[in-house]
Amino acid sequence: MVAAVVSVVLLTNGLAAGVLTGTLLGGWPLLSSLPPDRYVQAHAFFSTRYDPFMPICLAATAIGDLVLLVAVPAAGPRGLYAAGAVLTLASITISLVVNAPVNRWMRTLDPDNLPADFAQWDPRPRWAAWNRARTTLTVLALFVNCAAIALLMEAGRS
Repeated sequence: MVAAVVSVVLLTNGLAAGVLTGTLLGGWPLLSSLPPDRYVQAHAFFSTRYDPFMPICLAATAIGDLVLLVAVPAAGPRGLYAAGAVLTLASITISLVVNAPVNRWMRTLDPDNLPADFAQWDPRPRWAAWNRARTTLTVLALFVNCAAIALLMEAGRS
């Protein structure tokens, strides 16, 4: 069972880290360069492409880390799985509290009829900062999970 859960954690954590890194390196530079109306249109398009894929990946990673925290006998890997779960749960929290509400709001806007004060409420700087934070947390979780597997393999050889 441990091997199956480890595989799921690596797959889902790797997919989440890859998508978030891709957004940071490609999607965000495009979105930040667009005028407001085109930004609203593009953001609404992108945000619908990642639901429910990203939430499933992040939830599976956190749940898997928690299962491994309980199932793995060696203390070193257990501590790393706990850290992986905390990092992933922090990323999920940012997604739920900051990024998802912005994504939902952007889908309600008409790009051809933006509110007059849109420039005042333009979410790009705040969204970008929190997206960098959740990307960093998710990539760190992947490093931690890889380290846990290395320790687990080492413990299995002894």
